[in-house]
Amino acid sequence: MTGKIALLPGDGIGPEIMAATVDVINHLANRYNMTLTFVEKPIGGASIDQTGEPLSDDTLQECYQSDAILLGAVGGEQWDNLDHLNKPEAGLLKLRKSLDLFANIRPIKVYETFLTASPLKAEILNEVDFVILRELTGGIYFGEPRGYDQSRGWNTMTYSRSEVERIARLAFKKAQQRNGHLTSVDKANVLECSQFWRSVIGTVHEEFKDVELRNMYVDNAAMQIVRDPAQFDVIVTSNMFGDILSDIGGTITGSLGMLPSASFGKKHALYEPVHGSAPDLAGQNIANPIAMIASVALMFAHTFQMTQAAQIIEEAIKLTLSKGFRTQDIYQKGAKLVSTTEMTAALISQIEHILNEQAIGVFTL
Repeated sequence: MTGKIALLPGDGIGPEIMAATVDVINHLANRYNMTLTFVEKPIGGASIDQTGEPLSDDTLQECYQSDAILLGAVGGEQWDNLDHLNKPEAGLLKLRKSLDLFANIRPIKVYETFLTASPLKAEILNEVDFVILRELTGGIYFGEPRGYDQSRGWNTMTYSRSEVERIARLAFKKAQQRNGHLTSVDKANVLECSQFWRSVIGTVHEEFKDVELRNMYVDNAAMQIVRDPAQFDVIVTSNMFGDILSDIGGTITGSLGMLPSASFGKKHALYEPVHGSAPDLAGQNIANPIAMIASVALMFAHTFQMTQAAQIIEEAIKLTLSKGFRTQDIYQKGAKLVSTTEMTAALISQIEHILNEQAIGVFTL
């Protein structure tokens, strides 16, 4: 099997976790006889410094021509004073829009060995395993008009029927593949845009009668994710609400440094960790690479249809955590505090252990 992957390390800890991730990819690719080509390009602040814009045409063209895109993170204080259209985050928004990556999928899962790291009680976290589908190319982040002056600021939250229908159908199909429960999150009690969202979701539900649909206001959803997260199976919501709720979901797992994500369109797919660029950690070899590496598991499963390779990565993460390896962000007393490179080496060691035991028929997934 062959493939081309565009690497967009970005800013802050992005280059460090990208390097760790490429090590893991190469290790699995060698064992599975894959021939992968990597093309590294700048995005965000790094691109501003190199090209004067947060996403250059050159980077975008490489993304168009790749089978998958891996993104580190974007942003940093040195670019905070730039105008909206020229900030690092504008490059990410442009990338999503240009590739029509309309669906962001964020699995929220608590590792058994990590229950005590969460701010929630362990008994609340038992059997937590849900997915948030966030509409990614519409809503208030892209609506026009937008702007501000000395007396006021304004943004527009808008959705078309086709935008809601396509994310809804994906969400209902995901629910069918899981436990058959879908929660649509909106603010239909006060927002006309949300009233429209709820109406379209209800219409699409007619195509998926086997899925149980529940509508929930976003403020209640935020409370319920903290109060009783195990009640959820699949959540579908708009761009801004999904941004907020997925970070809440990340917090209950113990660290945003643990959560992967994938963004899909009809032709392209981008994989990235949920966490940000964490510039205060950059260059110190202390960042947690697990979310980025877990995102690669999603890449193997979805883009390359290599379910076993994806399962091996996920199992290696579980085994590594069970042995007490912890980076700074997830460190607990009595654990083994390790660097980014040490955590990566531990994960690769467990991947190799699983592959070797599979070869002799000892380990099964």
